[in-house]
Amino acid sequence: MNYEKFFNEQLLALKDDGNYREFSELERLRGRFPSAKCYNGPSEVTIWCSNDYLGMGQHPSVLQAMHETLDSTGAGAGGTRNISGTTHAHSILEAELADLHGKENALLFTSGYVSNWAALSTLAAKIPDCVVLTDQLNHASMIEGIRHSRATKIIWKHNDLDDLETKLASLPSSVPKLIAFESVYSMDGDIAPIAEICDLADKYNAMTYLDEVHAVGLYGPRGGGIAEREGLMNRLTVIEGTLGKAFGVMGGYIAASAALCDFVRSFASGFIFTTALPPAVAAGATAAIQHLKASALERSEHQVRVKQVRDALDTIGLPHISNPSHIIPVVVGNPVKCKYISDVLLKEYGIYIQPINYPTVPKGTERLRITPSPLHTADDVERLVSALEDLWMQCDLMRTSVAAQ
Repeated sequence: MNYEKFFNEQLLALKDDGNYREFSELERLRGRFPSAKCYNGPSEVTIWCSNDYLGMGQHPSVLQAMHETLDSTGAGAGGTRNISGTTHAHSILEAELADLHGKENALLFTSGYVSNWAALSTLAAKIPDCVVLTDQLNHASMIEGIRHSRATKIIWKHNDLDDLETKLASLPSSVPKLIAFESVYSMDGDIAPIAEICDLADKYNAMTYLDEVHAVGLYGPRGGGIAEREGLMNRLTVIEGTLGKAFGVMGGYIAASAALCDFVRSFASGFIFTTALPPAVAAGATAAIQHLKASALERSEHQVRVKQVRDALDTIGLPHISNPSHIIPVVVGNPVKCKYISDVLLKEYGIYIQPINYPTVPKGTERLRITPSPLHTADDVERLVSALEDLWMQCDLMRTSVAAQ
């Protein structure tokens, strides 16, 4: 076999289909988010697709905590959590996370992907005869964790309570069950019916595993996520989150009972054999969490900016998926045109929005995933919408009926 030929043929097929991913080489500018320097495009761009939803990666308290910890402890943790890598900064952060979610304990991982993969694979593999009921649109990290566990997996239709109950009812009452789902789904921005899922879990004696990565920091009076906003944290077995989105740093975690966290800590290979987060990163995350527990300003301004973008898109009739969250998916519906619009936005308008194509989303639903932040200005919004309107006309794309009114 000619391996290089095979690799190049597969890459060419991706390019022909409009699904080849290209990276914009960015350098975030301290104190100027959402502006960034672009090394392979315009000299400066405005980022409209960042998961640093609140700009906490630039917040003075976060930077100060990281600088102080770096200066006092050095760069790395020095090992895995089991072998010299558990520092005081890690312990403080885990206590903050447990408090944030009203749980007995929390456990840190190097990313949200790893926390899902490690926790789900460990729970499903180690609980005898466990059956995992997983939402149809769960994240790849959840899918991989469940697959790795080799436990019986049942997929239920996205946010469909009737389908979930039918599948729960089909299982023997004695079988251990774990319902895995997300609060805010990252591509469509819809929100799960958490209370009703908890009702079904109680009825059928199932555990619940809620991924809140696109909600922590953004919802609830202290930023605990959708479950906190709806007063449901105490009803969930496991709450999983990330430190790399609204908290502005990196890392992932689970929050649960002391016994469950200790169980995962003791058996999860993805925890045991991975170098711990640098203490400075842990300290930065702690500062972000503490700030957002006390301050609602960022969340309030964030929601104002989200509404401004939605209203502006409605005014010109650009189709975006209606949802109750902060994620604004503008549907293009064609992979080549989606990438073209993204490329032109970057090169000619200095606006960076990464195209979202297959396999991240189904074919025919290609989109620009816009994530406003409280640090975007009204002028930023006007420039974005004006550019999109120009390109929509250029690409001869459909509009909603609003534009004709």
